[in-house]
Amino acid sequence: MDTPAHYDLILSRCRQLFLAKTHDYGTAWRILRLPSVTDQIFIKANRIRTIQETGVQKIADGIDEEFVAIINYCLIALMQLRLPPGAPLDLPVAEVAAAYDYEAQANRELLLAKNHDYGEAWRQMRVSSITDLILMKLHRIKQLEDLASGPTVSEGVEGGYRDMLNYAVFALILREEAAAVV
Repeated sequence: MDTPAHYDLILSRCRQLFLAKTHDYGTAWRILRLPSVTDQIFIKANRIRTIQETGVQKIADGIDEEFVAIINYCLIALMQLRLPPGAPLDLPVAEVAAAYDYEAQANRELLLAKNHDYGEAWRQMRVSSITDLILMKLHRIKQLEDLASGPTVSEGVEGGYRDMLNYAVFALILREEAAAVV
């Protein structure tokens, strides 16, 4: 399967889970400030790294589920960035689905542009290296969030969330392709 089709498949699964959770929980995620979303992504990425390093996990959710969570938390962050300060905590499901789709499509376009320029170099990477890149982006975002004056030369937090989302997609693609070979 080519990268655009695989991206669409993975994001379709993520969207289905996200909307099912929206049905159950509403938009409870709206209460989270952006640094809290960043910390949630950190928890997921750090757990992935711990499992990769130790080979042991004690709760059911596996690495794939954590990468899915990273994708959905990145999309939450991107949606939060677009919402005006006074936006209500409770949003209609249709509005949330449209915002999710908008951000996922914007990320798809970024992924395709970067894949063109980088020649899909990520396909030669280890999933553990992708995990490390996500953790590095998280540390950069935390630094930017704590920087009162704002960034001077960096892309800002939006670019970091977009990169992490795409890294998580790449990791899932690599894991699915490796599983298909076995």
